[in-house]
Amino acid sequence: MDLGLEGRVYVVTGATRGLGNAAARELVADGAKVVVTGRNEKSVADAASALGPNAVGQAVDNADPEAPARLIAAAREHFGGFDGILISVGGPPPGFVADATDEQWTAAFESVFLGAVRLARAAAAELSDGGVIGFVLSGSVHEPIPGLTISNGLRPGLAGFAKSLADELGPRGIRVVGLLPSRIDTDRVRELDGLSADPEATRAANESRIPLRRYGTAEEFGRAAAFLLSPAASYLTGIMLPVDGGMRHGF
Repeated sequence: MDLGLEGRVYVVTGATRGLGNAAARELVADGAKVVVTGRNEKSVADAASALGPNAVGQAVDNADPEAPARLIAAAREHFGGFDGILISVGGPPPGFVADATDEQWTAAFESVFLGAVRLARAAAAELSDGGVIGFVLSGSVHEPIPGLTISNGLRPGLAGFAKSLADELGPRGIRVVGLLPSRIDTDRVRELDGLSADPEATRAANESRIPLRRYGTAEEFGRAAAFLLSPAASYLTGIMLPVDGGMRHGF
């Protein structure tokens, strides 16, 4: 199946590793050009180099109000266009309600929530018919994840923002989509499992609740993201796609 990605230009934030990097790899593999971002200059440069000539890196912090304009300008400068953005933000620190400080809530709101809103608003102003804005969220949009209080508070709000944005941008032919990963085998998920007294038992218990009985791979997530961002998904907007091996049992 031809996804229609050849020559299209995307910004992918948080793309030095994990889910953002997996999405960027699949986009490039199908012919797209990408601007990859992250906060560490060396990590960004290494990620872009690994992706080849159809990728360029920009070291930015999603919480920086100047980041959206810089990233869109980089897409136009290096690749001559801008067709969409995938907003992927690293998860805030784990912890329970009593553990989270005001400072942690404020920092997470700036990067996870407000940073994503700014990126989406800037993209909306620059995109034309056929453009797309994607959000990497979490299965916590539907059901809170124990020990991830801050994330549980912010991700559902972003899903609501994305739905509102889809309604507003639809008449202009711009799509807005969300991806809801659950147990994908990334450094972040392994780190979370490692917080337990017995990480292997924790993973086994999680896998037992997944109909496919295993964690997903980063590549599987990346392929789902590439499809949703592609012209092949041209009639899909306002959706929140669980990428979770069936872990969400509701409709």
